[in-house]
Amino acid sequence: MVVHQIEPYNAEPPPCALADQVLTPLDTFYSRNHGPVPDLDPASWRLTVDGLVDSPLTLSLEDLRSRFPERTMTATLQCAGNRRADFMEFRDIPGEDPWGPGATSTARWSGAGLADVLAGAGLRPEAAHIAFAAPDVSDLADPPQAYGGSIPVAKATTDGVLLAWAMNDRPLPRVHGAPVRVVVPGWIGARSVKWLQRVTAQGQPSGNYFQATAYRLLPAEADPARAGPGDGISLGPVALNTAILRPGDGSRLLPGRTEITGYAYAGEDRRVVRVDVSLDEGRSWIQVDLDEQAGPWTWRHWRTTVHLGEGETVITARAWDTTAATQPESARHLWNPKGYANNSWSRVHVTCRA
Repeated sequence: MVVHQIEPYNAEPPPCALADQVLTPLDTFYSRNHGPVPDLDPASWRLTVDGLVDSPLTLSLEDLRSRFPERTMTATLQCAGNRRADFMEFRDIPGEDPWGPGATSTARWSGAGLADVLAGAGLRPEAAHIAFAAPDVSDLADPPQAYGGSIPVAKATTDGVLLAWAMNDRPLPRVHGAPVRVVVPGWIGARSVKWLQRVTAQGQPSGNYFQATAYRLLPAEADPARAGPGDGISLGPVALNTAILRPGDGSRLLPGRTEITGYAYAGEDRRVVRVDVSLDEGRSWIQVDLDEQAGPWTWRHWRTTVHLGEGETVITARAWDTTAATQPESARHLWNPKGYANNSWSRVHVTCRA
């Protein structure tokens, strides 16, 4: 793993580790944390479901598993800071980790449907948002506070959102949120709250720092130290994105036939339908082959074989989704002071010598 911080632990796999694998192994799945990783006892863990519900619930892990149907889905999670390092080539982003394209991973998740749990608690019609609370305390907030966030009821009551206790058919690892985490497919990873302890139905979005102030896209000229609740654009569904996984940036290769592979991902209810690769800085494009998609909430791997001549080449990739949208050309035009949502063209530089 490429470790950006030890405490809190923030790490991603090198890009090549994500190539050719629909499911990301547990020890390769990226880890984004905002405070120390809690160590919760599954036997004593309890989930509170309260707020705008008719029948508040207090559930043990056994209650959650026995009272609600188990659902399984394959879903990709992507950090809002994925590919932030590309921004930093143009302008520094102090205090933020230089995530590469590895802050994206895919797993098979099993757990109870959030919609089923909310129905069991008697969700009231006036509820507009579902807030999540966890015990991991972060110093990023002033004063420090435990992590939290929320999603709209319209998303929370879809079949896709899980309260997951298993990952790739194994018990959820501690670093990934054990004993139970939220999985919100198609949305930034920050909304898939780990170490879940409370689900609250309410009329407004969560007032937690990580919902109201952090994970918001600020204008390029803004001072993030002065940003307050509600400033900027709240991040939710993931923007269309792609990344070249192999060859790696800076690779030295032999001239001739070279396979290029990568992933592409479109959040919410959009799908990737096309990926192009260029060897001449976007003057011409080659449409690549797309692998089958493992489910509506997952990335698609892609591949093509090209002939590379002697010298230096910049390999560029862009994706298209079902709305016919594609990616912007340059990270320079998307730069923002927190380094979120870089979905510009992916580029790697390679050198071929015989």
